[in-house]
Amino acid sequence: MDTPTYTVTVRAARPDDAEYVRSVLIASWDSTKVVARGELIDAAECPTLIAEADGTPAGVLTYRIDDRGIEVVSIDSQLSRAGVGTALLAAAAEIGRKAGAARLWLVTSNDNTAALRFYQRRGLDLVALRRNAWAAARRLKPQIPELGMHGIPIRHELELELPLTPSVDH
Repeated sequence: MDTPTYTVTVRAARPDDAEYVRSVLIASWDSTKVVARGELIDAAECPTLIAEADGTPAGVLTYRIDDRGIEVVSIDSQLSRAGVGTALLAAAAEIGRKAGAARLWLVTSNDNTAALRFYQRRGLDLVALRRNAWAAARRLKPQIPELGMHGIPIRHELELELPLTPSVDH
């Protein structure tokens, strides 16, 4: 079976995207709140990118920029293998470069093997392992399950990064 092809574009979220963003976050994370590095973050309050496939919303990436770089707070694609996640990451990296960020980084859990494969194939490298971090995360967000994908216990937080080189304007 052939995989459908789409024209994927990415844009900054607009105020009228708020309900779409909330619905995607809640569908993926049971809330608009996510936990990373011991912090409860309301992703719906972060700057947001929307991916569109042939003009239809197909993915969301939320981010923050600070002295640690551009952090991908959440990323969700509603179309598998269509380039949505890749386009969202590339757009976030470009925002980071323009802001002078030294790196794009994110956190995932040890059970998320598909994400680990996806991120590494796009140049991100594993830079930190925080053992048993999800026990503390559950105190901030009790709905985080004990078992994750493929029945793997969710225990450890993995941090990945992509070094960014500031773009040079000519």
